[in-house]
Amino acid sequence: MKKAFLSFIAPSILCFIAFPTATQAQSDAAKLYKTNCALCHSANGSGDSSFGKALHAKDLRSEEVQKQSDDALNEVITKGKGKMPAFGAKIKPDHVTNLVSYLRALPK
Repeated sequence: MKKAFLSFIAPSILCFIAFPTATQAQSDAAKLYKTNCALCHSANGSGDSSFGKALHAKDLRSEEVQKQSDDALNEVITKGKGKMPAFGAKIKPDHVTNLVSYLRALPK
């Protein structure tokens, strides 16, 4: 019984503990995107919102954006670029990393 616990039940418990954390990070990134990015980049990342069109916001799903490194996207979000404001003072660095992962999933 003890061996069964160690080989099956203990790893299962660890998975259930860790899984909500990963799901929470993805959910938090979606909330961050909706709160800070969707106004200009639209919910789907296309940039087709009225603000996005007026500001010529990038289509986050485009090859131009998606081919950038995670570090480059992180820097744009943190420091801003062109008409895009900096969010470094508003969004924590680890949340910016989660947001970059969220942006990577937009084209899919």
